[in-house]
Amino acid sequence: MRFKGLDLNLLVAFDALMSEGNLTAAAKRLNLSQPAMSAAVRRLRLFFKDDIFTARRGKLVFTPLALALFPAVRNALQHIQRNIISGPSLCSQLRCRHFRIALCDFMTTVFLKRVIERVASEAPAVSFELLPLPDDPDQLLRRGKVDFVILPELFVASGHPRATLIEENLELVGCANNSKFSGRMSIREYVGASHVTARTGLGQPYSIEDNYLRRLGLQRRIDVIVPNLSMVPAAISGTERLAIVPSRLVREVASSAPLRVIDHSIGLPRYDQAVQWPFLHDADAGSAWLRQIMLEEAKNLDEAWPRTEQASGIGNQGRFLRR
Repeated sequence: MRFKGLDLNLLVAFDALMSEGNLTAAAKRLNLSQPAMSAAVRRLRLFFKDDIFTARRGKLVFTPLALALFPAVRNALQHIQRNIISGPSLCSQLRCRHFRIALCDFMTTVFLKRVIERVASEAPAVSFELLPLPDDPDQLLRRGKVDFVILPELFVASGHPRATLIEENLELVGCANNSKFSGRMSIREYVGASHVTARTGLGQPYSIEDNYLRRLGLQRRIDVIVPNLSMVPAAISGTERLAIVPSRLVREVASSAPLRVIDHSIGLPRYDQAVQWPFLHDADAGSAWLRQIMLEEAKNLDEAWPRTEQASGIGNQGRFLRR
């Protein structure tokens, strides 16, 4: 089928190529042979009078024209999918909708479980796939590989829509039975202690607190490195180690792994959490529906756990205060 000289099938091939960033992967996605995919690339180059990409050190480097065309092509194909193939109604979009969401374990534990429970009641046919936060969220969003990324606002990717979900503090904590630290801890005392830290992706070689200390020319001793925040309490338990964790995680584990919140003079940033989605999904009714649920559940979470509330089971200095 041609439209003003353009074989519309080439737009599907172009979208797959740009999304996958690899000829072989694009061919596999479209169930095409390698020669057929190469032929589609030749025809794209001929029609647009542009190389579309060049191969450099085994990777595809797309031309400025290809990068400029990609959003329009993706938007056109998704419009056809949503409004012609799937139909315009929200019910049809949700009949077998599968949402892919990248986020850290902390936000799965304290927030997204509420969203999943609500969706199971309101739209039981909807399914989810939860992915760990990647080193480059922007790439996932740009290629439309995920429906949402939930991450600290410190690391939101530019060029994609976003909304704040929850305001969050970071807390300095130790084992609930650890009475070594009393009073207000100075930065020097903090650096002199032993520590547990979580590495949670986002392409950051250092944690938030380590970045802060490096700017001051300071370095702490890290005894244990864990891959996610939920493992921190176990690594602290029964020791004199310290860790920096989100305040809502402290509340979440208060009954099973109580932590002691320690007052300090460390200038930690806020840890507010945001949700982002591909700009090409902005007009998608199913995406907008789930975004609204997320925002409503985030508000419910704030009302259920006000940030100045006294938390139970977390030691003598377990008050969650605004910084």
